[in-house]
Amino acid sequence: MPEQIRVLVIDDEEPHAQAVAESLERIGYECDIATSGPAGAQKIENEDYDVVITDLKMDSIDGLALLRKAKMELPDAEVVLVTGHGDIKSTVLAMQQGAANYLTKPLDISELRVVVDKAAQRKRLARTNQELHRQLDEKFGFEGIVGSSPSLHQVIEKLKQIAPTNATVLIQGETGTGKELVAKAIHNNSPRKNKPFVPLNCTALNENLMEDELFGHEPGAFTGGDRLRKGKFEYANGGTLFLDEVGDMPLSLQAKLLRVLEDGQVFRIGGNEAIKVNVRLISATNRDLEAAVEQGDFRRDLYY
Repeated sequence: MPEQIRVLVIDDEEPHAQAVAESLERIGYECDIATSGPAGAQKIENEDYDVVITDLKMDSIDGLALLRKAKMELPDAEVVLVTGHGDIKSTVLAMQQGAANYLTKPLDISELRVVVDKAAQRKRLARTNQELHRQLDEKFGFEGIVGSSPSLHQVIEKLKQIAPTNATVLIQGETGTGKELVAKAIHNNSPRKNKPFVPLNCTALNENLMEDELFGHEPGAFTGGDRLRKGKFEYANGGTLFLDEVGDMPLSLQAKLLRVLEDGQVFRIGGNEAIKVNVRLISATNRDLEAAVEQGDFRRDLYY
């Protein structure tokens, strides 16, 4: 049985949203509704949908903003804009920004169903292609890593077990053994694969620059820092942050990194507002971290 197609209907006129949802539910679609732009944005951020139908003209957050939000959070979703007859300019802009189609008010239910059916068909085709890729990968090896030795097959089997989870991962090995390749393979075979993979080399920066790279800063936080800057944690939100050579991270930053892992939030330099982040951390090192812990160069609580 084909997997159910989920549709999100966003319209600040609740009766209209209900009517659209009900007309699609009658032909087998699973529908949610949001009756404001902010409510729609929250659903896009927190849930998975195959098709998003949004009114163009709404207060606070309009349909174009929701289109951009959907393209960022749900890149595989099909977005359909509902417009008035006088919104030709906005409709053209929406199509340029990636909308799959548009409908004009008052809605024709038959036309609505045809447009959603076509969007769902494209989504089902994409799913079929993804499943074929998955089956090929299962047959011929873990995506991104090619090899035939028994020891490498053991590594690949281990990676297949941990990739679908949210577990924090530490990769140990000599320089040049492909630690970043392994990290990317974990990310690309995880539920986060459509979100960012953000790498940072901990040996390439001094302590102050590394803190700025990780957490960002507020305007005026220090001399030369006139503009707001988001850190790697914010850019990796929803995805994976890869810290290469984490064994070289200064102890003071190790404490801040541990706090982020425990609390799921960051503070920009010079800022007092906590910023929630949902990031999977993968780290790599060529150092013996157990020895570094014993020597006091690496935090025991962070290692374990």
